[in-house]
Amino acid sequence: MIKRNLLVLGLATLLSACGFQLRGTGTNEMAIKEMDVKARDAYGTTVNDLRAALQRSGVAVVSGAPYTLTLTDESEDNRSATYTGSARSSEIELTLRADYTITGNQQRVLVSDHMDVQKVYVHDSNNLTGSDQEASRVRTEMRRELIQRMMLRLAQLTPAELQKRQAQEDAKAEAEAAAEAAAQRVRDETPQQSPMQLPGQ
Repeated sequence: MIKRNLLVLGLATLLSACGFQLRGTGTNEMAIKEMDVKARDAYGTTVNDLRAALQRSGVAVVSGAPYTLTLTDESEDNRSATYTGSARSSEIELTLRADYTITGNQQRVLVSDHMDVQKVYVHDSNNLTGSDQEASRVRTEMRRELIQRMMLRLAQLTPAELQKRQAQEDAKAEAEAAAEAAAQRVRDETPQQSPMQLPGQ
């Protein structure tokens, strides 16, 4: 028994050293170490779950961080996927979508993306209570999967990549400002045409 426990412990340590992690037991540390997180619903379930997931990944979620992740919109859609012969029950497809941005210095958008999750559950008109409970369970699973997928996508971002995008956005903004300034100078230097005077006036 002791040998078996030691073997399991040894395998777990080896796998952990290789970067392997069991699903649901945690997340790998992210390269980004500080990030602010905002949402329209500042205390909503999704944004709270996202904050917790980031913190578990070694990210300090603080106001004034170099980057801000904002959940700009969160929506849910449902449609009937299939019907049974009696039309008493049907498969309902739920879609959960979250739109988000990551902004950097000067509130410039460095990332603008969205995440979708779909799941199907059976709605039984003869058992509305059970169907509502099933729908609630499915929504909870979808939100958890949405957070997992978003964390995987965020884990692909590095400070170097975000700095590169920041430099590109800064250069773009400077070019647009220079073009607008040049256009304004042209407008300022162009004589304004006087109103046409009619004879006899």
